[in-house]
Amino acid sequence: MSTSSSSSSSQTLRIGIVGFGTFGQFLAKTMIKQGHSLSATSRSDYSDICLQMGIHFYRDVSDFLAADIDVILLCTSILSLSEVVGSMPLASLKRPTLFVDVLSVKEHPRELLLRELPLHSDILCTHPMFGPVTGKNGWKGLTFMYDKVRIRNEDICSSFIQIFSSEGCKMVQMTCEEHDKAAAKSQFITHTIGRTLAEMDIQSTPIDTKGFQELVKLKETMVGNSFDLFSGLYVYNRFARQELENLERALQKVKETLVEKKKEEQGQEKI
Repeated sequence: MSTSSSSSSSQTLRIGIVGFGTFGQFLAKTMIKQGHSLSATSRSDYSDICLQMGIHFYRDVSDFLAADIDVILLCTSILSLSEVVGSMPLASLKRPTLFVDVLSVKEHPRELLLRELPLHSDILCTHPMFGPVTGKNGWKGLTFMYDKVRIRNEDICSSFIQIFSSEGCKMVQMTCEEHDKAAAKSQFITHTIGRTLAEMDIQSTPIDTKGFQELVKLKETMVGNSFDLFSGLYVYNRFARQELENLERALQKVKETLVEKKKEEQGQEKI
C-alpha cells in the first residue's frame, strides 16, 4: 500500500459513465468542472438531467460504446455490475479503452472485468471513500483508493487518477485484496452497526450524551444508504463474513462479562 499525491500534467479526457444515478451525477459535476468531456448511458432515462449538465446521453449502449471514449466509468451498484457488464456489446468498442469501476468492494469487479473485457482494455479498480454527502463541500482530504489492475496506456490512467488528486484527495494505492480486508473491518462493520441500531429503533432523548448523538447520526446515515449497498458489502466481500462473526463473538463476550459482574455484585450483597 502506498499513499501519494500526483502532480504530473494531465490531459482532457472523454469519459463515458455507465449508470448515471446519484453517484454518477456526483462525480460528473467535478469532471465537467475540470474540463473533461462526458457522455452517459443508464437503464433509466436521464436525458433531461444530462441535457442540463451538457452531457450526451445514449439510450442505446451499442451507440455509447461506439463513441470515441477514453474512459468508461462503471457507476453501477455492486449487485448489478455482473449483469450490466455481461449485457454490454463490447465488440462495439472502437479502440482500446480504460475501464474504471468505483464500487465499494474491489476483488469482485477486478475478477469480473478481467474475465469479461477484451484483452486490449485497460482496467483500473477504484473506490472513492466519499459520496454526495461527505463530498458536498469538496474532496480535499477525502480518500481515493485505486489499483492499477491492467494498464498499458499510462497517460490515460494517470490523467484519470489526477481528477481526484487535483481536488486534494488522499491518494491510496493498494491491491483489491488489501482493500477488501480493510473495508470489511471498517466500512462493513460501520454499516452493520448502523443497521443494528436501526433495528433497535434508537431515538434521540432529552438527555443524550455526545456519544449517543453520534450513534443516532450513524444510524440515520446508514439507513439513508440503500440496502443493496449493505448486502453487496457482505455478499461480494469474502472477508465480511468473518468480521460479522467477530462482531457477534465480541458482543457475546461483553454480555458474558456483564452477567458475571452482576453475579459478583449480587454475591457481595448477600455477605
